[in-house]
Amino acid sequence: SAGLTEEQKEFQKVALDFAAKEMAPHMAEWDEKEIFPVETMRKAAQLGFGGIYVKPDVGGSGLSRLDTSVIFEALSTGCTSTTAYMSIHNMCVWMIDTFGNEEQRRRFCPSLCSMEKFASYCLTEPGSGSDAASLLTSAQRKGDTYVLNGSKAFISGGGDTDVYVVMCRTGGPGPKGISCLVLEKGTPGLSFGKKEKKVGWNSQPTRAVIFEDCVVPVGSRLGAEGQGFSIAMKGLNGGRINIASCSLGAAHASVLLAQEHLTVRKQFGEPLANNQYLQFRLAEMATRLVAARLMVRNAARALQEGREDAAVLCSMAKLFATDECFAICNQALQMHGGYGYLKDYAVQQFVRDIRVHQILEGTNEVMRMIVARNLLQG
Repeated sequence: SAGLTEEQKEFQKVALDFAAKEMAPHMAEWDEKEIFPVETMRKAAQLGFGGIYVKPDVGGSGLSRLDTSVIFEALSTGCTSTTAYMSIHNMCVWMIDTFGNEEQRRRFCPSLCSMEKFASYCLTEPGSGSDAASLLTSAQRKGDTYVLNGSKAFISGGGDTDVYVVMCRTGGPGPKGISCLVLEKGTPGLSFGKKEKKVGWNSQPTRAVIFEDCVVPVGSRLGAEGQGFSIAMKGLNGGRINIASCSLGAAHASVLLAQEHLTVRKQFGEPLANNQYLQFRLAEMATRLVAARLMVRNAARALQEGREDAAVLCSMAKLFATDECFAICNQALQMHGGYGYLKDYAVQQFVRDIRVHQILEGTNEVMRMIVARNLLQG
């Protein structure tokens, strides 16, 4: 809580309590049975967590990016996978709120903020992941409609969610030919692939999203034609802070689990906590966690203030926090010994759920490219 206002500490407490009571007791079951915990997320939305940084006039909480980071970190201590989906949902609602016209905002945002409906972000394709600007899903203009064809891959919530924020090509090659459309489930021509089997993130379904002569009104476009790539990247700046914050929560929980295990587990006639090597490793884990947290919160402030260096700071924070927090969770598992590899122990789930954070919202290799490009151009 260091450096937080009294109001932010209150948000943190509410989110930590919700994580402990409503999420942590079910985390293992959601993972094992691959349950998408819709009702639990709707309870979270009653606390204002369905549209955290969305404007209040359409049902959002109107909080800052730093407030959001604090909340997602706290929620992630209860279930990282579920919180990570909620972070993607929040990013989608923010994109509609920020780039949509009044009709679009009032049509979509209230039911998304209450989590009566859920949203998915559709950028990645089978042939374009890191090279997002090369996407091929096309939307051909025909009068007052677009005809959408193509497919998206690895879509969180795909098939179970209600609203799809889709990046598609309305113009020539490259980023300037990309526009953003909002589709609703049930649109003719919209279908979904099989549910993917994943290492972690099992409390949220992942499927391909497929468009076959899918007719979408021009009125469902966010912003102007050709603005889609810019909208997608602005969404991802916040998404990177969000996913880094989820990593912080997993690492925080894992440090506490390691601390407890070292205290109760005995080897060679004394608690593991008496072993100086393990003491030093625990100290390093806590230090790296605090360093990552400060970096994420600094980037959140920069984004909130609209600073020129915000995008590169978001990339740095995502790179550093997701790498460091995975290492922390992995070290916590190691400290548990053989017990850490059993599904009865939560630490292994944090390791599995957090691993993908180094890949999505821009791989950490791409984060390095963004940072290096900024340095060399500056």
